[in-house]
Amino acid sequence: MTNIIETKNISKQYEQGDLSVSALNDVNISLSNQAFAALLGPSGSGKSTLLNICGLIDKPTQGALYFCGENIADASDKELTTIRRNKLGFIFQGFNLVPVMSVYDNVEYPLILLGVGKKLRRERVTAMLETVGLLPFEKHLPDQVSGGQKQRVAIARALITQPRLVIADEPTANLDTQTATDIINLMYTMHKDFGTAFIIATHDERMSSHCNIEYQLHDGALQ
Repeated sequence: MTNIIETKNISKQYEQGDLSVSALNDVNISLSNQAFAALLGPSGSGKSTLLNICGLIDKPTQGALYFCGENIADASDKELTTIRRNKLGFIFQGFNLVPVMSVYDNVEYPLILLGVGKKLRRERVTAMLETVGLLPFEKHLPDQVSGGQKQRVAIARALITQPRLVIADEPTANLDTQTATDIINLMYTMHKDFGTAFIIATHDERMSSHCNIEYQLHDGALQ
């Protein structure tokens, strides 16, 4: 089985004036389509940097990154953008919804970028909103729904393109206890139902208890 993401001895340094700051050191991870993986570690441990590299937003300074079996070290920005649009989904702790677009439009937008026809878009968005329990709110703007509902919109948007991998950065951090539990259960259900891999940076033990893989980062290195 080909892994969706595989890193081989990746490191990442950032230049700050005359200083070189090491964010990742010799990190190796691999995620198959069965992965529901937790990325654990204190603030500043390198979690966001690793998520950005797995999400093809940033590139490692050293080492190799494989996506669906292909080394993408030399991929152009245009090629990386195409992969992100077609095969990756993102969920953020701050939701990152477009405030002037309705719930429906926020979920539909990735399909517009892919050139999916209007009829098929309507079918897929309606089905997805029904799955996450938001169909009655499809015409609402983001500021007209609760925090938990915003995160459900974000999950629906992340999964609407039927991606191979969803990258989630602290998806329950801004939610109350019951809502966070509901979101965790929803993400796990969607992982099982859609066969989509997840890698989730989290401090939430309830989230990590659902995960079948755990990676612990400390000072940029796996423990």
